[in-house]
Amino acid sequence: MKQLKHWQDPLNGLLGVWMLLSPWALGFQGTTMAMANACIIGLALIATALGAIFVPRAWEEWTEAALGLWLVISPWVLGFNTHYQATMNAVVSGMVILVLALWTLMTDKDYNGWLRHWTAH
Repeated sequence: MKQLKHWQDPLNGLLGVWMLLSPWALGFQGTTMAMANACIIGLALIATALGAIFVPRAWEEWTEAALGLWLVISPWVLGFNTHYQATMNAVVSGMVILVLALWTLMTDKDYNGWLRHWTAH
């Protein structure tokens, strides 16, 4: 059995499952944009996290970071920022996903070459 490279990836996968189920758990399934956003991002995060678990590559972490960033800004871009539960869910979950992905990118010696190159100037 292959050893898990990053503990953050299964956690991001669980956050993807949470995002997928959160419209019903938090009661915003009637807010179409918020529900669709949570379900689509949840599925994308699950797929990306599974890819990162089984075939780890830096692009998967960058994808997770982009999904997290999107979640943080999506309530205002998609116009559901007046729905408190949906907004807080997206912002808090997005921040956690973003931090976990960036943490992996900065701490994995195979991935953080971009950081050394960027800060070497």
